[in-house]
Amino acid sequence: MQLRTLIIDDEPIALAKLRKYVEKVPFLELTDACSDGIEAMARLAAGDVDLVITDINMPDVNGLELIGSLAHKPMVIFTTAHPHYALESYRVSAVDYLLKPYSFADFQRAVNKAHEQFMLRRARVQPEAEPTALFVKTDHRFVRVDPGTISHIKSYGEYLKIYLSTASEPLLTLSSFGNIARRLPSNFMQVHRSYVVNMDRVAEVSRSRIVMEGGAEIPVGDTFKDAVLGYVSDNSLGNPRRRDG
Repeated sequence: MQLRTLIIDDEPIALAKLRKYVEKVPFLELTDACSDGIEAMARLAAGDVDLVITDINMPDVNGLELIGSLAHKPMVIFTTAHPHYALESYRVSAVDYLLKPYSFADFQRAVNKAHEQFMLRRARVQPEAEPTALFVKTDHRFVRVDPGTISHIKSYGEYLKIYLSTASEPLLTLSSFGNIARRLPSNFMQVHRSYVVNMDRVAEVSRSRIVMEGGAEIPVGDTFKDAVLGYVSDNSLGNPRRRDG
């Protein structure tokens, strides 16, 4: 499945470079190319974009303001020549941040992360066969894990920590969210760029955090808030009145 991708940059050469890179990646589908934030706002109103790759430093509406203004945020990768924007970009749960000039290899790594998130967010769809067990490689051995005993999973770069209800210490394994997502039941959901949780072991949900049965608190990333609240709504009783704040 392809990611419908919108690219934005006010510099024609930079926009042409983005277009060239997007066309090289099989799982990206270029939906449009915009030269400023105002034009991009109109394009995003159609709502058929999965991924936005945008420059930050643009006139009128910069990339951070653009993404921050959206009620329903697609995944976003920021590009900029100014490294001081890095921290602020992650505050809006950017998938990644590319510092100009970036190479195609840098671009490929960033969009691979976006594709991994995209596939995980669709892992809620019932797979053909729910797995009954996983074998997790850790410390030169394979440990059999019942998916139902997994509380949550945290990403540490190229490693995953798998927290179990049956063990005091998590399992550490060399893997990625993309690899493990194909082997998890449909009740597992990514709620942050660093966390996947077993929704069957959630005790409490708010817009900004999830509390697990064992008391662990998991942050909810801005990119994932709508999906998390949608899951809760689809599996809730009653119709509580929404309270802002």
